[in-house]
Amino acid sequence: MVCKRYFPPEQWSVFQQQIESQIQLQTIGYSVLGVPLSAVTLGFGPKRILMWSQMHGNETTTTKALVDFITWFLAPAQGDLQHKLTLCIVPQLNPDGAKVYTRFNANGIDLNRDAVVLSQPESIALRGLFDSFAPDYCINLHDQRSIYAAGVNGPAASVSFLAPSADENRSITPARKIAIQHIVALVKELKPRIPYGIGRFDDTFNENCVGDTFSRLGVPTILFEAGHVPEDYQREVTREYIVEAYKIVCRNILKEPLSYSIEAYFDIPENTVEFVDVLVSGARIKNKNQIIENQFLALQYEERLKENTIHFVPKMHSFGSSPIQRAHRTIPLASALSEFVFEFKAEKLLNRQEFDVLFPENQYFIE
Repeated sequence: MVCKRYFPPEQWSVFQQQIESQIQLQTIGYSVLGVPLSAVTLGFGPKRILMWSQMHGNETTTTKALVDFITWFLAPAQGDLQHKLTLCIVPQLNPDGAKVYTRFNANGIDLNRDAVVLSQPESIALRGLFDSFAPDYCINLHDQRSIYAAGVNGPAASVSFLAPSADENRSITPARKIAIQHIVALVKELKPRIPYGIGRFDDTFNENCVGDTFSRLGVPTILFEAGHVPEDYQREVTREYIVEAYKIVCRNILKEPLSYSIEAYFDIPENTVEFVDVLVSGARIKNKNQIIENQFLALQYEERLKENTIHFVPKMHSFGSSPIQRAHRTIPLASALSEFVFEFKAEKLLNRQEFDVLFPENQYFIE
């Protein structure tokens, strides 16, 4: 299945219908708008893995990767895994947010900050499934923005991982140690295949986050962050990396106990905010009444859903006489104007009036 960044519930339903004779399907609850929350169960082995994706509706890469992974897992060649693992997968915990491509659910709540209060039906459904399924491992699936590098001055973070903390001291509990060892194994196997960065996400404890809560409850939890590969804004390359990571985790669970060191986990470069999407050189900018020549104009894409397609609209980030942040691309002003006219049409970087439409919160424009 070829997809782009937008992956609404209807697309998952098409895939689910294709595999329904090979899976167990249950409804674990309903979204704010009454959409059934589905859980797919694969395999029938003693090791139990709970996976959930798109609790943030605009984070679609890990869900797209689930399409490929489930197809692979159900193939006869994976009979050994099917006999030793049971996977329970919630592909879209936030279908209302997925439909309109937003982080939040229909009540405007971030489900990954609702693990304790459990104020939302989606949060209640996931916690109920956690309690009833009683997983041996949890895999928490997300996307991260294109702003992250794998370490200071490192490459773009194409994938990142986290073993969530179980307390404010970030203690290495038995469950967290298992998650850490799996992440070290993941990085070791993925590194030769990924030409960009592999990062470690910030482990500050937040009991309101689902991964932290499940880690605190003693279940090894691995958080995936599908990141950015330059020029891959549809995240089809990243999707391939995530599929490989799913496979590696499943295989390594059967190899336990793993023997990797805790130190090796903390040697993985931690994510840092270092990138903008585009840096435009040679811009002439008017800031109020001052004309500033030969500036670098930093642009960050805003993802907008329009006619079932995600449009990447450049928004003003900053400007200066020298590059303030690293960029995934640096292009001269003339190229930027030509490219944005072609790609964004109604939101051109051409003159003051159009620039004000594009950057309404700023007083800057290109002359």
